[in-house]
Amino acid sequence: MRVVDVADAVGKLVNRSGKADLFASLVVFLVALPLCVGVAVASGVPAELGLVTGIVGGLVAGALPGSSLQVSGPAAGLTVLVYEAVKTYGPQALGVLVLGAGLVQLALGVLRLGRWFRAVSVAVVQGMLAGIGLVLVAGQVYAMGDVPSPASGAAKLAGLVSLPGDVAPVALLTGGATVLVLVLWPRWRRGARAVPAPLLAVGLASAATALFDLPVRRVEVRGLLDVVRPPSVGDLGRLTEVGVLGTVVAFALIASAESLFSAAAVDRLHGGRRTDYDRELIAQGTGNAVCGVLGALPMTAVIVRSAANVRAGARTKASRVLHGVWLLVFTALLPEVLGVIPVAALAGLLVHAGAKLVPVRELGALWRAHRGEAVVLGVTAVAIVIGNLFEGVLVGLALAVAKTAWDISHVHVETEDLGAAGIVVRVVGHATFLRLPKLLDALEALPHDREVRLELGGLRHVDHACAAALDGWAAARQGGQGRVATSSTSP
Repeated sequence: MRVVDVADAVGKLVNRSGKADLFASLVVFLVALPLCVGVAVASGVPAELGLVTGIVGGLVAGALPGSSLQVSGPAAGLTVLVYEAVKTYGPQALGVLVLGAGLVQLALGVLRLGRWFRAVSVAVVQGMLAGIGLVLVAGQVYAMGDVPSPASGAAKLAGLVSLPGDVAPVALLTGGATVLVLVLWPRWRRGARAVPAPLLAVGLASAATALFDLPVRRVEVRGLLDVVRPPSVGDLGRLTEVGVLGTVVAFALIASAESLFSAAAVDRLHGGRRTDYDRELIAQGTGNAVCGVLGALPMTAVIVRSAANVRAGARTKASRVLHGVWLLVFTALLPEVLGVIPVAALAGLLVHAGAKLVPVRELGALWRAHRGEAVVLGVTAVAIVIGNLFEGVLVGLALAVAKTAWDISHVHVETEDLGAAGIVVRVVGHATFLRLPKLLDALEALPHDREVRLELGGLRHVDHACAAALDGWAAARQGGQGRVATSSTSP
C-alpha cells in the first residue's frame, strides 16, 4: 500500500470521527509506543514484535465491537508468562501459542461465556497482578543495570542482595532517571496532558544516550520483515503437547480476565455505551489469532492506554484504530529510531509499570475489612513469585474456593430444655464437612439419660458427610439406650 493511500484512508476516518478522536489517537500512540517496545524486550523477543501487536490491537481489535473506548496491545501483565514460554519452547513457538490462545478466546466469546470472568475472585486477580508485578520488577532491575537476570522469580529476588556489585553504573543511572521522570512528571498535570510520561522518560534517556554516546546496551533493530514469522506446519503440530496446551489455556484465560477487568474499569470512566463482554472476547480472540499468524506477542486490553484514550476526549472507536495507524506508520518509516533507545530506560519503564500492579494502598484497606480476601491475595502473589504464574493462579483459585466454602458453611446448634418432655436441639444454617467437628461436639455433649428431639428444618444445606454423621450419631445414641426423635421440619 502506498503512503498516499494510507493518507487518504486516514483522512476519511478523521473526517468521520472528528478532531477529538484524532487528538486522543495521538495521545494513545505516544503512550503506547515505548510500552510496546519495552514489553517486547522484557519478554525476550525483538522490539518490532511489540509494535506489531500494538498495530493489530488498533487496526483489528480496535475496529471490532465490544468495548468502544478501551485500547489493546502488548501488556506488562503477560510479560512474565510470555518470557517463560519463550524460554521453554523457543521464540519460534510463540506464534502458535498466541494463535491457539486467540482461538480459545473466540470460542469463549461465541459460547457467550464472557460474563463468567466477572465471577472470578477479585482477590485472586489482584494477587495475580501483584505476583506478576513483583517478578517483573525483580527481573527488570537487573536489566536496568545491564546484568543478565536469573531464571526463576525466587532466584531474581535472592540475587538482588549481590546485584549492586555487578551493575553497570551508567546503565543503572539511566534506568533510575527514567523511573524518576515517570514518578514526578505526572504531578504537573498540564505537562503530562501535553507529553505522556512514558514518552518523555524514554525520549530523554534516548537523547542523552545519543548525545553523550553513553556506554549502555541499546535496543537491537532487526527489521520488521525479519522478525515476523508465521507458524509453520511443524509448529502447529506442537499443539498436541500437553505443556503447550496448558500454556495456550493460560494465555487465553489470563489475557481474557485482564481485558474484561480493564473493560469494567474503563466503563466507569465514561458515560457512553457499556461493554458487551462476549463481543469483546471475540474482538480480543480475533486480534490474538492475527498476532499468532504474524508470530507476534499476545495482546490484551491495557488500562493505561485505555484511560489515556478516555481522558484525552475520545468519543468513538476511531481513536484506537487511528493509534494503530500511527504505530504502523512509525514502524514502516522510522524503525531505526528504536536503535537509539537504551534497554535500561525500557527496564525502568517496566519497573514502574510492575510496581503499579502491586495494590499496596488497597491491601491495607482489604486487610482491615476482609482479612480472608487479603490472605488469598497474598498467597496468590507469593505462589507466583516462588513458582510460576499458572501454578500461582491455581493455588489462589483453590484457596478462594476453600475460603468461600468456609464462609458459607455456618452452622448453629440451639438447645431448649423442656424438662420432662426432653431436650429440643435445633440445627440451623449450612451443615458441611468443614463444620462437622463443631456439630458433633455440640451433639455429643448432650446428656445421655434424656430424650432428644433433633430438628433439622432450619438447615438450608446438608452435605453427605454431615448427613452420614447425623445418622451415625442417632444410631449410636439409640444403641446406648438413649431416645432420639428426628424432624426435618420446624414446629
